Amino acid sequence: MAITRDEVLHVARLARLALTDEEVERLGSQLSAILEAVGKVAELDLADVEPTSHPLDLANVSADDESRPSLSADEVFANAPDREDDFFRVPPA
Repeated sequence: MAITRDEVLHVARLARLALTDEEVERLGSQLSAILEAVGKVAELDLADVEPTSHPLDLANVSADDESRPSLSADEVFANAPDREDDFFRVPPA
C-alpha cells in the first residue's frame, strides 16, 4: 500500500513536524514499506494463535516488601546546605 504525499504531510502536521520536500519523499517511501510489511502480517492465519502482551514469558523479579531501618532526619539533612524543619531549603526559582 503506497502512502500519498498528502498523507505524509497530514501525519507531519499532526506530529507538528516541518518537513522538506526531500524528507517528504523519503518518509513516504519508508512509510509505504512499513505499511506493506504490516499488510503481510495481516494476511497470516492467526486464528489458533493466542494473544500475548509480550513474545517472551516474563517472571516478576521484584523483591518482597520488607521493613528496614531508615535514616533519621538528622542523618538525611547532614550534608544539606540549608534546612528548614524537615525540608531542604532552596533558593526561590
